[in-house]
Amino acid sequence: QMYLAESGGGSVERGGSLRLTCSSSAASFRYNAVSWYRQTPGSRHDQRELVATVGSYGSQKYADFVQGRFAVTRDSAKNTAYLQMNNLQPEDTATYYCKVVNKWGPGTQVTVRG
Repeated sequence: QMYLAESGGGSVERGGSLRLTCSSSAASFRYNAVSWYRQTPGSRHDQRELVATVGSYGSQKYADFVQGRFAVTRDSAKNTAYLQMNNLQPEDTATYYCKVVNKWGPGTQVTVRG
């Protein structure tokens, strides 16, 4: 059974940075791609938008709105994936989720002030 847990969210000023972490105890975690999604305030869960994906070998894909500000990586030895977010803007305010196959974590809140 795949359980995911996100951490690292918080409240920052415009232009600030945060690093989100997605971890799992499941051995299969390291063999699957990890995707980061976000759900903005007032939107439905089926309106979550894809932010970035890191493949099992570390390949990276990003949504256009990331515009070079975010970096997605993983440490397979630690069964962990990361989303480094720089130059955060108020429109990045959302709950961020990681997803592996069809499993979702509970999410972590990111709020950007200013």
